[in-house]
Amino acid sequence: MSHPRLRVSEEVAAALAGGGPVVALESTIISHGMPYPDNVAMARRVEQIVREGGATPATIAILDGVPRIGLGPGDLDLLGSDPTVVKVSVRDLPYVVATGAHGATTVAATMRLAALAGIRVFVTGGLGGVHRGGESSMDISADLTELATTDVAVISAGVKSILDIGRTLEVLETLGVPVVGYGTDQFPAFFSRTSGFGVPMRLDTPDDVAALLNVKWDLGLRGGVVIANPVPTTQQIPAADMDGVIARALADCDRLGTTGRDVTPYLLGRIVEITGGASLRTNIALVENNARLGAALALAYSQLPT
Repeated sequence: MSHPRLRVSEEVAAALAGGGPVVALESTIISHGMPYPDNVAMARRVEQIVREGGATPATIAILDGVPRIGLGPGDLDLLGSDPTVVKVSVRDLPYVVATGAHGATTVAATMRLAALAGIRVFVTGGLGGVHRGGESSMDISADLTELATTDVAVISAGVKSILDIGRTLEVLETLGVPVVGYGTDQFPAFFSRTSGFGVPMRLDTPDDVAALLNVKWDLGLRGGVVIANPVPTTQQIPAADMDGVIARALADCDRLGTTGRDVTPYLLGRIVEITGGASLRTNIALVENNARLGAALALAYSQLPT
C-alpha cells in the first residue's frame, strides 16, 4: 500500500498491485530543465519509451499540494508551461504540500515519493552532486544524502558535468552508495560519455543490475544505487568541447550572482544558448536512452523470485 497522502493514477496503481514493472520519472527536468514546448514533448516521449519497453511510467510531481504518482497529458502541459511551478527538493515537500502549491520534484524528492509509492526504479537525466567550489560553499545536492537512505535505483547519465564530479564520487563512496557503470568502465559526465573518472563496479545487463539491487536490499543495506548509463556515442558532446562551454557558463553565473537552487537551471539554460541548442538535443537523447534502460531494469527486477 502506498502512503495515504499520495494520489496514484489508475494505470500506476494497477501495475503496482499486480507486481508489474513501474518506472518513476522526475518533473524538475520538465519545469526547470528545458524550455517549453521541448520539455513537454520530451516528457511524453519518455513515457512512451517506458511503455514500449514493457513498463508503466510514473511521472511524479505535486499539483495543488497533492503528491501525484503518474500524470495525465494536461498535467505535463501545466508543469512545462506554468511559471508558478516551484522546484521541490525533500526539504520543500512539507511546505509545498501544506500550502497547496504546484511543485516539480528533484531527484531527491522524486526518490522519496517513489519509495512511498513502492517504486524501486527511477529514471532521470543527471544526478546532482557537489558543486564546483563546494569545499568552501558547502553547496552539495540533497540527491546524495537521499541516495544514502532511500531504497530506489537511479538511472542517470552520470553527474551533471557542471558539477565537481570527483568530489561527488567521493561523497557517494563515503555514504556507501554503489555506483555502477552500465556497460562502461568510465563514469559518464552527462553530455559526454567520459569524465576522466572510473567507476568502482561495472555491469552489462539489466538482469545483472536487478540481481545487485535484490542482494543489496535483501541484506538490509539501506539506500539507493547509482546506475551510470552513458549517452549514446553518436549524440554525445565530447568532454573537451564541453569544458570551455561550462567554464563560460560558470563565469556568467558568478557575474550575475546566481546562487542556491537557481544555479543548475541557469547553467543548463546558458549552456543551451552557448551551444546553439546542441546541448538540449543531447539532454533529450540521454534521457530517452535512460528510459529504455529503466524499463528493461524494472521488468527484470519485477521478474525476480519473491
